Amino acid sequence: MNSRPAPFDALDRKILTSLIANARTSFAEIGTAVGLSATAVKRRVDRLRETGVITGFTATVKPAALGWRTEAYVEVYCEGAAPPRRLAEVVRRHPEITAAMTVTGGADALLHVRARDVEHFEEVLERIRTEPFIRKTISVMVLSHLLPDSPEAGASQPAPPEGAADVR
Repeated sequence: MNSRPAPFDALDRKILTSLIANARTSFAEIGTAVGLSATAVKRRVDRLRETGVITGFTATVKPAALGWRTEAYVEVYCEGAAPPRRLAEVVRRHPEITAAMTVTGGADALLHVRARDVEHFEEVLERIRTEPFIRKTISVMVLSHLLPDSPEAGASQPAPPEGAADVR
């Protein structure tokens, strides 16, 4: 896939807006809204998928329904310069980490963590801290989502059963 986004026009933007609002909207419904046939919308969606503009379709589920009742962001500070590749290896071993990114500022990385409860979160945090190159972490618990329909408010996988070992 190219690192540069593929060019797209105003009709593509309208199609994307419709799909972002509801990925289950039919091509016919989108076509009616944007002034194209269902077939033309399908061709455009296929092209947007092929060029990497659309990367997938997902269901957004309430995290609590999947067993994730506690949520936090964790700043990770490393000894020396930990390469992003090494950080990525670490976070992949923890199914509770739902997003991870390197960042500017004082921290080296920011982790989005979901857990069953505070005790589970503490156990995850202790596992993360065992990595030899992690110097310290700073955690911030999420109390509520001010934008409840945002992707960050949803979850993509069920919580592991209590007492389950790492599944990644």
